[in-house]
Amino acid sequence: MSTDAAVHAEGLVKHFGDVRALDGIDLTVERGQVVGLLGPNGAGKTTTVRILATLLQPTAGVAYVDGHDVVKEPDAVRHAIGLTGQYAAVDEYLTGRENLRMFGDLYHLSPRYVKERTAELLEWFDLSEAADRPAKTYSGGMRRRLDLAASLIAKPSILFLDEPTTGLDPRSRLGMWGVIQALVDEGTTVLLTTQYLEEADQLAQDIVVIDHGRVIAHGTADVLKDQIGGDRIEIAVTDVSRVGRAVELLRPVGTGEAIVDEARILMPVSGGSTVLVDAVRVLDSEGIEVSDIVLRRPTLDDVFLSLTGHVAEEDVPAAPKARGRGRKEKKA
Repeated sequence: MSTDAAVHAEGLVKHFGDVRALDGIDLTVERGQVVGLLGPNGAGKTTTVRILATLLQPTAGVAYVDGHDVVKEPDAVRHAIGLTGQYAAVDEYLTGRENLRMFGDLYHLSPRYVKERTAELLEWFDLSEAADRPAKTYSGGMRRRLDLAASLIAKPSILFLDEPTTGLDPRSRLGMWGVIQALVDEGTTVLLTTQYLEEADQLAQDIVVIDHGRVIAHGTADVLKDQIGGDRIEIAVTDVSRVGRAVELLRPVGTGEAIVDEARILMPVSGGSTVLVDAVRVLDSEGIEVSDIVLRRPTLDDVFLSLTGHVAEEDVPAAPKARGRGRKEKKA
């Protein structure tokens, strides 16, 4: 097995009693890349992350993180990673500053380093003003930022983010996206599981879709969108009685059969924005008025529905799970 990648797994299988949570997952995350791991509720996303983070052992298969076997060299793996789970793993009775110092102590980092790194992270995550308040007074977005800051206390080269923005309001989510992108710009490798398809579209250079413990699709967002038919033109005809004729005229413009919903026509096309001009011209030639016309790319929601047969759903674990953060050597 090649171990040059930040993360490389082959044939990961995990059984929980009679339940086969993973059924042969293959996964590669190149260094400096963001890979989005998408899947419906129960697909195996969190199980995969927990195996890679050494919190679970696979039933079968092998996985390497930073070149180290997750089963045979768990301490070395933990040395290289940070992990943010679905729940903010902070002590609500400690202040933000005390939480970060606590995680530094757990990593066995030097007090001087922890003090400097804590101040740096509080500033970066816009928590300096609230640094000496108990975490229980923080908003949901602030807790998630503190949680992510804690996972970065030891400057890991590889970061596992398991639905890091779940439950956040849109503004806080956008803020977290900015933080994640900044980490990647500095060279951090990220494996991101998410229930928000637009999140993967925004952040991930590569996307792996899993369902029932298997990889069912893999590629960039554009590649996955192209798999379900490329662009689509959507036209609303003013006179419903002329929809049939409009469909006939549009056939040479389209690349497949049209779908008609009352006065609205949806048709697969190719050729980019020029197809809009062609469609308007051909309809105008017979005096068919259009109240609305738009060219749209398939969304990841469309891809998800096409691949899995249902929309993305939020994973709802039975209970919060502990987060594993590895030990680091002391720094001077």
